Amino acid sequence: MTSSAHVIKTRLPNPPPSADVLLKSVHAAVGELKAKDVVEIDVRGKTSVCDYMVIASGTSTRHVKSIADEVVRNAKQLDCQPLGVEGEREAEWVLVDLGDVVVHVMLPRVREFYALERLWTVGDQPPDDLSDATGEDRG
Repeated sequence: MTSSAHVIKTRLPNPPPSADVLLKSVHAAVGELKAKDVVEIDVRGKTSVCDYMVIASGTSTRHVKSIADEVVRNAKQLDCQPLGVEGEREAEWVLVDLGDVVVHVMLPRVREFYALERLWTVGDQPPDDLSDATGEDRG
């Protein structure tokens, strides 16, 4: 007695989109929903968590949630499933983790309080002058 073999069709997963493709998708999403004060920060070499952070503000909790939802929707169109989405219920600060790109959508007062831009760009700017702590010119 012979039995027919069962064929299991599998599909190799698509490679994740590059950070550049993700960034374009994120910028399209936040632009579409008119997010305010969008900032992109290159954090390569500062953390192993991601390569880029995008920080944007919404005008209300509903706006913050809608922006984050659009970021997720655009990522899924690229066949990129977010690794996590946090803060949707309160929607004062929603974090969308896309792997190489992490998106923070915040209310302005929350953004000002946590000051992520300052945290992740400390030391990036050259000093304004060459004087030392005593105020003497090193010249």
